[in-house]
Amino acid sequence: MSQERPIESIGEPGIRATGEVLQIMRAEVAGLLNRSQRSFPGAQPVSFARSHIKELQREDYFVCEKSDGIRYLLYLTEDELGQEAHYLIDRKNDYWFINNKSLHLPTPQDVQSFHTQTLVDGELVMDIEGTRRVPRFLLFDCLVIDGKNIMERPLDKRLAYMKEHIYAPYKKLFQEFPEELQYQPFEVRMKDMQLSYGMEMMFKDVLPHLKHGNDGLIFTCRTSSYRHGTDPHILKWKPPEENTIDCRLKIYFPLVEPDDEDIANGITQPYYDYHTLERAELWVYMGDNQTRYKKYADAYITDKEFEQLMALGDPLNDRIVESYRDDMGRWRISRFRDDKLEANHISTLNSVMESIEDGVTEQELVNSAKLIKDSWKARNQRRP
Repeated sequence: MSQERPIESIGEPGIRATGEVLQIMRAEVAGLLNRSQRSFPGAQPVSFARSHIKELQREDYFVCEKSDGIRYLLYLTEDELGQEAHYLIDRKNDYWFINNKSLHLPTPQDVQSFHTQTLVDGELVMDIEGTRRVPRFLLFDCLVIDGKNIMERPLDKRLAYMKEHIYAPYKKLFQEFPEELQYQPFEVRMKDMQLSYGMEMMFKDVLPHLKHGNDGLIFTCRTSSYRHGTDPHILKWKPPEENTIDCRLKIYFPLVEPDDEDIANGITQPYYDYHTLERAELWVYMGDNQTRYKKYADAYITDKEFEQLMALGDPLNDRIVESYRDDMGRWRISRFRDDKLEANHISTLNSVMESIEDGVTEQELVNSAKLIKDSWKARNQRRP
């Protein structure tokens, strides 16, 4: 029997590939997707704005909770010995080799067989069950299954194909051998999708009973294909007061003249006082070669907050930080985003700001459900 154990950190779920191995893996996945680019191939949402309520009336959308976990693509492949191998790919395009040998996702044909040339999309969360921390990978989309590219299929077809070929055999295996789940690096589940007008149920029944943190809702168009990069048909909703931006932090310290005590200690030149904050700025990613970054706003950091940051003993300058706007309109830092390689692009930031300025509340979403439902049913009646 395996003596493997579940992962303890969703941020570092395995062994991070480096050097030539990393380049080989990126090239391999790009080749699987017929892409010339080797960048992160996952789809990215846009922030929900008031105009999107009309979009939900025009098109069929699914809705699910946005987990407060870490987004990964799961790459199912084989190693140089022909053995089953798994990698998690984060948004920084880093590849994490899952070195727990017990992880097994069988094919429908044979419980001993495994998937290769397979790329699925999901979130890794840490569920809390009593005193236990249970890592789970929540599947919500797929790109390629056993070499078959299904990105051009609509979302509902992709989900059905993934459920039949990946999740159903996996679920059946652990229904037969439930005691083996304790040795898995993480449990795999399908993310629960509802029709877009089921928002009241989401708020009343689903979100309050989650075993992990929640970061809003995700609406995904039922008929859309999967696309790399920003997808205008994937909508990320948060309460207006919880919308945040990810920027690069710039810290500035005052240049001070030496006083008598400094001079007595041999310090005669002006020096930076690294114990005092002069100002902090948030810089946005512009993306072009000439102006990669541009100042967006000042960050407000209290003396106590600055002391806490300095006490971490970590570099602060040039870190990506998640920031929110407080009741006085000031940008405050909520956390570091070391899982992100770049700050928000200016277009993403503008989209977030639209959501803040023109935000849709939970109650407004619930109130719009009837119109969305009526429109969905009317479309179904028109279909042959």
